[in-house]
Amino acid sequence: MAKQYLLTPGPTPVPVDIQAEMAKPIIHHRTKQYLEIFASVNEGMKKVFKTTQDVLTFTSSGTGAMEASVVNTLSKGDTALVVRGGKFGERFAEICKAYGVNVIAMDIPWGTAPDPKAIAQSLESNKDIKAVFVSLCETSTATVYDIKSIGEVVAKTPAILVVDAISGLGADDLKMDEWHVDATVCGSQKGLMIPPGLAFIAFSKKAWDLAEKSTLPKFYFNAKKYKKALEKSDCPFTPAITLVIGLKMALAKIQEEGVDNYIARHRKNAEFVRAACAKMGLEVYSKSPSFAVTAVKLPATVDGGALIKTCVEKGVRFADGQDTLKGKIVRIAHMGGIGRADLEEALKVLESTLNEMK
Repeated sequence: MAKQYLLTPGPTPVPVDIQAEMAKPIIHHRTKQYLEIFASVNEGMKKVFKTTQDVLTFTSSGTGAMEASVVNTLSKGDTALVVRGGKFGERFAEICKAYGVNVIAMDIPWGTAPDPKAIAQSLESNKDIKAVFVSLCETSTATVYDIKSIGEVVAKTPAILVVDAISGLGADDLKMDEWHVDATVCGSQKGLMIPPGLAFIAFSKKAWDLAEKSTLPKFYFNAKKYKKALEKSDCPFTPAITLVIGLKMALAKIQEEGVDNYIARHRKNAEFVRAACAKMGLEVYSKSPSFAVTAVKLPATVDGGALIKTCVEKGVRFADGQDTLKGKIVRIAHMGGIGRADLEEALKVLESTLNEMK
């Protein structure tokens, strides 16, 4: 069977050695063997998050960690500022509303990054804002946000800064502690090179202090339970054992390369993709493009859905646009286990398909 190329912004390809590691016979989680593996993962995740804080691990999709960031820090009737520049900013707003949190929506044009000064003005005008929700990479538009500048703004207020780094972590730089991020959430199936099923969250002291006052309902996503269990390198509920074992190897590979070198490789691959697309006459959609994924505009004469379907038939899967961008852009991931050779072959297919459809 010919190789299939998966270039979607999650899930991303799982390296063969990690697949082999996860294929070994399963072990029991209430054992010294597993607890040692989990302890190693916990320390490794801190290095990727660039934090000294504990990183809590849930068995869920990344959205579970997004929900955890809301229910563990806020109470019904609290006010949150949510930047909505794509589908995942919208998701944060939807989660807040589901729990009775008042949402001040900062709607920005898709494909643009929020202005930190606008966030500062909103915080100044609304002193009751308890949390600011933003993305590191807004996956639906392949746009990276200036978290460092936003962090400097929010840190001057009582509010906490919550960052969705589900697709950006490991590809776009994020320095949780240094940039004053109070809650970072992530998922396993993007830059971390393993299948979907694990979600992560880390809280700053400021966020933990707010968590002491939170009255929103929570059970499975109760961060205090995970923090207490973590004192013994354990988890309060049955973990996704096989995924954690795969994550240990993935983190070892990232650490061997060096976290900053790993991020730099993503930047080089992003630049390679954009240069190749420019030669095809394709323009980058985002005004602030991410190093995790690139979105390119399609010619008006090309049906994006049909293009992607044809590419799939040739062994390459890209991602379509979402919502109003459906059929108008193609999203090309270059994160995690996606290598330069994968990109070269996939871009050849994209180019040949475009030529056929023009």
